[in-house]
Amino acid sequence: MKFASFAAVAAFAMLAGCTTIDSSRSDFLSGFGSLCGQAYEGRIVSPPVAADEAFAGKPLVMHVVTCTADTVRIPFHVGDDHSRTWVLTRTATGLRLKHDHRHRDGSEDRVTQYGGDATTPVDAERQIFPADDFTKDLLRREGNIAGVDNVWAVEHRPGQFAYELRRPGRFFRVEFDLSRPVATPPAAWGSE
Repeated sequence: MKFASFAAVAAFAMLAGCTTIDSSRSDFLSGFGSLCGQAYEGRIVSPPVAADEAFAGKPLVMHVVTCTADTVRIPFHVGDDHSRTWVLTRTATGLRLKHDHRHRDGSEDRVTQYGGDATTPVDAERQIFPADDFTKDLLRREGNIAGVDNVWAVEHRPGQFAYELRRPGRFFRVEFDLSRPVATPPAAWGSE
């Protein structure tokens, strides 16, 4: 994705406390430069299931807080729960998604740093991340056997961002309207 005025994006990002991305790159991570420092409200679009009750009736807000050439950090706020951050990083072979889960005191949750490496080209609008070996081992230790088949997807299209989880018998998808920024939420737990 090319920006109409990278200088304007860079200036805004610096004012917002973000490090900007390299404008010469045309890949998934470079598309977050114009979003850095901003927050957006989302809604669950997948069919409701009991596992999603923790999200019911609460504002769902993504906040793009770090935007470098190699890392994008997006806290996902669920009401007053600021424990989740999606971390997208560049690797030698593509992109990686990890879930950084923290407690209110900033300490890591027992189930954190799970995710996987993308199986899609770095310039695709939809990135697909099957669970990696670390994740499978972690989830087995925690008794979440179904989770070893997790496949996450992250999409960034003009005007929309989406996060998705799929596995046999489970589908969760939340979509965010990027055309309407909202007030920035408190800092994610552990990021202060």
